[in-house]
Amino acid sequence: MTTSETAPATEPATGTPGPPAAPGAPGTPAAPAVRASRDLAARARAVLPAAAYEFYAAGADEEISAGEAADAWRDRRLLPRVLRDVSSVDTGTELLGTRLASPVLAGPTAFHRMAHDEGETATAAGVAAAGSLLVLSSRATRHPEEVAAAAGPWWYQVYWLRDAEITRRQVERAVAAGARALVLTVDAPYVPPRATSGLPLPLPEDDELCRAVGVGTRLPGWEQDPSLGLDAIGRLHRMSGLPVLVKGVLRADDARACVAAGAAGVIVSNHGGRQLDRAVAPAEALPAVVAAVGDRVPVLVDGGVRTGTDVLVALALGARAVLLGRPVVWSLALGGAAGVTALLDSYRTQLSTAMALAGCARVADIGPDLLHGGA
Repeated sequence: MTTSETAPATEPATGTPGPPAAPGAPGTPAAPAVRASRDLAARARAVLPAAAYEFYAAGADEEISAGEAADAWRDRRLLPRVLRDVSSVDTGTELLGTRLASPVLAGPTAFHRMAHDEGETATAAGVAAAGSLLVLSSRATRHPEEVAAAAGPWWYQVYWLRDAEITRRQVERAVAAGARALVLTVDAPYVPPRATSGLPLPLPEDDELCRAVGVGTRLPGWEQDPSLGLDAIGRLHRMSGLPVLVKGVLRADDARACVAAGAAGVIVSNHGGRQLDRAVAPAEALPAVVAAVGDRVPVLVDGGVRTGTDVLVALALGARAVLLGRPVVWSLALGGAAGVTALLDSYRTQLSTAMALAGCARVADIGPDLLHGGA
């Protein structure tokens, strides 16, 4: 039987409905063909320009960390509960005051116009239609105002740049456009070589924004500031008035320090294996970070989450939500905004089924006792 035939009844999404999804690019497959699966990258590779696929897929150095992330979730085994009432399953959750249809968010990824002509505006529309939340990259190829017009709730990802005035202008613009939180990415003081052929990226050469954020056309002031310290968290909060989450944390001591410095949340991430190769997989780092932070702030995680069962494992390890990186780009390439919606809907359906089979009717029911061997 198919997932749709066996999935339990799911309560309606409790988040505020977003605008309707924009149509995908001409000639792309119908959105229902896009779903959470481990073959999504191979399917997207068939429709993307070679340089675009290489950029999105590449990891650092030997790509060890990039390859290990998904396996680390798959290595966990579950101890399902039985004889629980799972006739109705609710995947809804609340995050920093925003109610969402499921604890699956679209994380920050760069240069969406390489995957689809409408770029981040299509992504935003697709995420909103699924009742989810978008974290807009500061390397986006659409302006925040354009994205905000199509989006539901959204956060803005920040690199603190060598030219701090550029950072200030970016943040002020995002705040004015309606961002609800900022995500400070801290694991990329430098960008290491990545496994690509060096082909030029298919970004519009006549677009000012694409030139500003593009690889090879970016001015030195647009590069990350490698001298950044913990005080940046408070500075960013004072600058914006918004909660600041810190992304790229893998150590318990760093997590404690970020919270002490004012972070409203911590995101466990190794940057998709694109920064320091051989960095530990997020699934392995997550339990120690959760133990260090406790209930003071939400802990989120990204990296290698490919199915709804992966999401269940992440929640059992203590994450409040997961962020998707590459899968969102792959679904955008395959189906435009409708493809992004179908992807997120499929994660929610798969999570609902996994929750029911594990004996969990609500996200709050998920705990470390579901994991064989514990967290």
